[in-house]
Amino acid sequence: MERQRKGDKMIFQMKSVAKAIGVEEILTDVSFMLEEREKVALVGVNGAGKTSVFRIITGEWQSDEGEISKRGGIKIGYLAQLNEEASADEDAFTLYDALNSVFLPIRKMESEIRTLEKEMGALSGEKLTEAMKRYDNLLFRFKDEGGYEAESRLKGVLRGLGFSDEQWTQGFSSLSGGQRTRAMLGKLLLRRSDLLLLDEPTNHLDIESVAWLEDYLRNFPGAVLVISHDRYFLDKVCTKTIEIEHKKSVVYGGNYSFFVQKKAADRILAEKAFAEQQKVLKHHEDVVKKIRSFRTEAALIRAKSREKMLDKIERIDAPVADPSKMRLRLRPRINSGNDVLFAEELSMGFDGKKLFSDISFEIKKGDKIALIGANGIGKTTLLKIIAKNLAPLSGRVREGVNVRMGYYDQSFAFSPESEQKTIFQEIADTYPRLTQTEIRTTLAAFMFIGDDVFKPISALSGGERGRVQLSKIMLAGANFLILDEPTNHLDIFSKESLEAALREFSGALIFVSHDRYFINNTATKIIEMHPTGLGEFAGNYDYYIEKKTIEKPPPPINSQNTNAKSVYLRKKEFESEARRKKSRTAKLEAEILEVEDQIALCDERLESPEINTNATAAQEVFEEKVALEARLEILFNEWEENLS
Repeated sequence: MERQRKGDKMIFQMKSVAKAIGVEEILTDVSFMLEEREKVALVGVNGAGKTSVFRIITGEWQSDEGEISKRGGIKIGYLAQLNEEASADEDAFTLYDALNSVFLPIRKMESEIRTLEKEMGALSGEKLTEAMKRYDNLLFRFKDEGGYEAESRLKGVLRGLGFSDEQWTQGFSSLSGGQRTRAMLGKLLLRRSDLLLLDEPTNHLDIESVAWLEDYLRNFPGAVLVISHDRYFLDKVCTKTIEIEHKKSVVYGGNYSFFVQKKAADRILAEKAFAEQQKVLKHHEDVVKKIRSFRTEAALIRAKSREKMLDKIERIDAPVADPSKMRLRLRPRINSGNDVLFAEELSMGFDGKKLFSDISFEIKKGDKIALIGANGIGKTTLLKIIAKNLAPLSGRVREGVNVRMGYYDQSFAFSPESEQKTIFQEIADTYPRLTQTEIRTTLAAFMFIGDDVFKPISALSGGERGRVQLSKIMLAGANFLILDEPTNHLDIFSKESLEAALREFSGALIFVSHDRYFINNTATKIIEMHPTGLGEFAGNYDYYIEKKTIEKPPPPINSQNTNAKSVYLRKKEFESEARRKKSRTAKLEAEILEVEDQIALCDERLESPEINTNATAAQEVFEEKVALEARLEILFNEWEENLS
């Protein structure tokens, strides 16, 4: 159970909550507390009950046992994991209008303010006084409810979530499922909520959009409870972690990485304490057994005394086993030469539209390369060219000596013939030399136990299909792996197993992934794709981010304009622009304060007897105030844009 710290303000709390569906227990003992502005991760294996906790918080489900406390008037915003359907009203909107509908009350207020401005020119006396009072009240509410910032917030969210300006006027009904999910996330972020519940919010976002969302949530004034398989995202956003395991909750005071380390340390201590107590108990039980063997009255009395002592010892429960994990070992059958692959001046496009051009790079034995870049830049296409599943428009790919490729396709594509087979048959037909025992042992390592091996491929989930593909790659003994989004549909424990196996892999690796934690733990080199070339970084994802922050952006290699002078000039240009923005922001802030002072002065003059008794003078001051408020709105919009 958490303890509330002095001065903290609780907004939501669960105490010993239990929930069952029919005879199946979903949760048995869940307790935690959420405080103002707190950013919390809710973690656990698939099916642990995380989404059930969300449904209880929103009131969609009622708990069977326990207590739930909420702060009065709390506003909860909920983004479900699969939120791709829009209402009929939203389907009639453009993307911009769909998100702008969040500000409908503000827009109505603004319309009424403009109407009053026009009407007051023709009013006098009491009617003018009443109208001015109504006008002032509306202006106060408009400012208090974020009216001046609404437009810049809307544009910032659209751009932050990766929507181009051209897409803003696109019909909502024409958006893809992933785009709709991003749009629904945008609407949720624009609403004023005290608590955000986010179920896999990074799905359908590219790396840049996820980084924007991290920054947005860190600065979000309310509390956030988030379910995500994106461990890097959880590390960046959350300062507390709640794990749901075996239908119970445990609270850890730190981010995801802290939780992993603390849980592992706690488990070691628990196992040690349990083993030590079992040793002590066995010793006492052996002593009792020995004493009873004497069969004297005195011995029996001593034995009963020791048994009573044993009964009083509070037993330590045996630590519950960790969830099943993949046991993946990737061992090349033969070693390649040091030179694994050369890509020379590759260009590719479809239907007359070019994806990339003049791309060249090389891969050495032992390289573990993460290929990153904006969505649609051609990362998957490049992997297919490397795997010889696609021919480039120009350029060529050359392999080194003794290179044996293993290709993992993110679509989990199987041939029509394979779709009709069972998992066991697919492995047996692909590797006919394996015995039944060897096949079952391999599949057990990928969590296919017992009759699971006889499931048809066509009936498998995305995660199961991915595990079958990984098992085939493991058996292939390749020394050069090409992996396209290998962590999609894998739970956190399976991702960790894959990371460990790839770190130990002695061959070469190139992969595409949106999972930055996976990239960080696996890659020794980052290649960032641009339309005109590549940028290379000799390190993991953290190193890449550090270099990007300094250079913003890195100079593309293989580009005709790349030289020391152009890099220097771009850096100077960036620094100059940063100084200009900082200077302009300071000037805008000073002018905003000055205009607000002038508006306050107008209010004072309107309340003075010499003005409010003179209709002409009052009208002049009022018009001056209206002009100042219009100027203030312009200044606020420019200030917001300047910060983005």
